[in-house]
Amino acid sequence: MLDLRFVTENLDDVRRRLATRGPSAGASLDRIAALAKERSEAIQSVEAMRAERNDVTAAMAKLDKKGEEFAEKRAAMKALGDRIKEAEQTRDAAEKALDELILEVPNLPHESVPVGTGEHDNPVLRTWGEPPAFAFTPKDHVELGTSLGILDFERAAKLSGARFGVLRKAGARLERAITMFMLDLHTTEHGYEELWPPALVRDSALRGTGQLPKFEADLFKVARQYASDDSAERVDLYLSPTAEVQLTNFHANEIFEPGELPKAYTAYTPCFRSEAGSYGKDTKGLIRQHQFDKVELVHFCRPEEAEARLELLVGHAEEVLKRLGLAHRTVELCTGDLGANAQKTYDIEVWLPGQSAYREISSCSWFGDFQARRAKIRYRPEATAKPHLAHTLNGSGLAVGRTLVAILEQGQQADGSVVIPEALRRYMGGLERITGS
Repeated sequence: MLDLRFVTENLDDVRRRLATRGPSAGASLDRIAALAKERSEAIQSVEAMRAERNDVTAAMAKLDKKGEEFAEKRAAMKALGDRIKEAEQTRDAAEKALDELILEVPNLPHESVPVGTGEHDNPVLRTWGEPPAFAFTPKDHVELGTSLGILDFERAAKLSGARFGVLRKAGARLERAITMFMLDLHTTEHGYEELWPPALVRDSALRGTGQLPKFEADLFKVARQYASDDSAERVDLYLSPTAEVQLTNFHANEIFEPGELPKAYTAYTPCFRSEAGSYGKDTKGLIRQHQFDKVELVHFCRPEEAEARLELLVGHAEEVLKRLGLAHRTVELCTGDLGANAQKTYDIEVWLPGQSAYREISSCSWFGDFQARRAKIRYRPEATAKPHLAHTLNGSGLAVGRTLVAILEQGQQADGSVVIPEALRRYMGGLERITGS
């Protein structure tokens, strides 16, 4: 979240910068300003009345407790106490409302982000590889996978309903191979520490990275569980929509000591999204499912390191596609297409011949201190220094299912088989081609 004091003291600048996201991005700013004024006035009133009460108390100490003047001041003290209580209630109500409203305000776009209204305004930064040319009409991954016997959507629907799939035989092994390849690359060459986190997360963790309250409709809430075996406290648990939640909150409410930053983590997890608002989009295949696999990359760093870390992060994600020989491009998101929590984002888009289009396979974002303020993630620049908010970054390294889709579609042959990228063959037992046999 943004710093409330910064917002109220720089309201015009915040309004201007949020307006580049779209007309509704700063909708709550007027209410925030009004509440901040109300809170400030209530605080001043409480302080003034408390000072008055102290003066009256001092004066009463010098009076005859049985005298008329003492009785009058005691009555006045009671009335003053009631007014203080009312002012405190006003202050507390304003603070509570401000705490809720500030969570809904999007991050401020970085000054370097191009201004635009949507994805058509996203500049292409670079392109790698040539989309494959076919002497036949290329199939999409649904037709390919079904004909090869490695994708089964009918039985998945029987098990779980729409937007689910079952990978079979070489398809299942390919999903596992892609995951292992990505983790090996990021841990052995790119320097990430691997974690294996739980798939169920608390609501506090989702609030820390910004999925709550804004994107609650896109989450699967599982149940209310006890916080611990010996606790009566009950907490909301959700199926994690992305390992960004677990990896970022791994250091929630912590302070990095000097020399501990930068730090980078990677993890494979299943991810779960209800895809609220996506009715009619990508209803077939593996592109947009309720459950999917992803390898995530998360960085923690000092503010002065963050922009360079973003470039490093994007390079790590791009390297996966390069090693697999998959044609792709990298675009920068304009202000109107920027996610609510990010201040700067690069999307990597892979070429899908079955759609004759580039589709997102990784989104790499720099959040500034937006998430760190929510999750209370700080660092100490020097041993005795006051802690500062860290900067967080994350990106897919990559979405496993979409990588599998790209391999099938870019590697398809005229006979219906699919060539497996050389980098994956050692994870596939030496298999070079999926033939369906």
